[in-house]
Amino acid sequence: MRRTASNTWRASSAVLIVWLTTYGRLCTGGLAADWPQWRGPARDGQSAERGLLGQWPQGGPPLVWKATGLGRGYSSVAVVGNRIYTAGLVAGGQAVLTALDLHGHIVWQTPIAEREEPPNSTPTVDGDRLYVITHRGQLVCCSTMHGQILWQKNFRRDFDGQMMSGWGYSESPLVDGDLLVCTPGGKQALLAALDKKTGAVVWNCAVTGDLGPNGADGAAYSSIVLSHAAGVKQYVQLVGRGLVGVEAATGKLLWHYNRIANGTANIPTPVVRDDYVFGSCGYDSGAVLLRIQRNNDGSLRAQEVYYLPGRQLQNHHGGMILLGDYLYLGHGHNNGFPLCIEWLTGKEMWRPGRGPGSGSAAIAYADGHLYFRYQDGTMALIEATPTEYRLKGSFPLPSRLGESWPHPVIANGHLYLRDQDVLLCYDIRRPSGS
Repeated sequence: MRRTASNTWRASSAVLIVWLTTYGRLCTGGLAADWPQWRGPARDGQSAERGLLGQWPQGGPPLVWKATGLGRGYSSVAVVGNRIYTAGLVAGGQAVLTALDLHGHIVWQTPIAEREEPPNSTPTVDGDRLYVITHRGQLVCCSTMHGQILWQKNFRRDFDGQMMSGWGYSESPLVDGDLLVCTPGGKQALLAALDKKTGAVVWNCAVTGDLGPNGADGAAYSSIVLSHAAGVKQYVQLVGRGLVGVEAATGKLLWHYNRIANGTANIPTPVVRDDYVFGSCGYDSGAVLLRIQRNNDGSLRAQEVYYLPGRQLQNHHGGMILLGDYLYLGHGHNNGFPLCIEWLTGKEMWRPGRGPGSGSAAIAYADGHLYFRYQDGTMALIEATPTEYRLKGSFPLPSRLGESWPHPVIANGHLYLRDQDVLLCYDIRRPSGS
């Protein structure tokens, strides 16, 4: 058949559309199927994917592949387009960023810091760049294409930063428009906003007053979330002295809350919705729901809606998921007892006991179900309903090189589980026709 100019144009256009779609997918950090940062697209632990298994078979879903060579550390992964990104520590104390393809093959690996400790930060992907923080506070911006370093800052040297205790910087930086927002933990830079393209400082959040007696000065182990409580765009973070709200436009400290802070490790990422902020810590610190309100002079205050003591609710680490009017989490210090409470009242909906695994539980959500990853390497699928606790399957992970702390990641119909040098990929799609 003879090819006309019109046919040639249509064929070329189709190729261009496919290329643009693929390129756009590679350079966009927020598609429904992607997981571009810590705790997913909205930093709430939730995936918008559908068509996933609602019951796991005996032994768990199929293991598609197992990748090695990632190095040591508790970083989870970011998945955008056809790339997977994570950080680790390889021989000689060298921290590296690694990019893999969707078959588990390493595409590139870039050294980002020497004389380091195993990293805890999960990379944040934004367009053609990604950002990560090393254990000792080196903030690095790299190209997603080849991994070359574009700029870097050091929290201790550039911001006089500090951690509340000795397990190293662990947060995953937040990209918000043109800004990269992070937590150096310094007196003059508790939080900092940088130009995401150049690393130039836009503002620092100075702490001039007393944030309270509980806890310790410096950054903690949490990551920043965005809120518009009381009509003010702000960054909410859990630091060494507790919960804080920082004005997004200026870096001004708007409010703080100290009661749930402890002096060892403040870890879980806060949960925000509307004017409310929920925070919890281990070490018997408890949990709180705050309502951020405006004073007559225009300033903001954090008003307790309810406080729950540690024996009743404490999320040591592993995170919390807010679905509708209910909050789901693993309760207990060094424990992940499944628990569901009513968000606005703290009323307990169910508390079944330990569940199928032991130790703390890192959790994620997709398609009506909670994915609990227990510290002992047990994975569990729990239906996300306040009606009753419904376990829909569990299985032991085939790899246990360290504590099973990295958070589960759900992207493109697959479940990704980092275990130190290893990354496991499971197919969790529901078979067609079922």
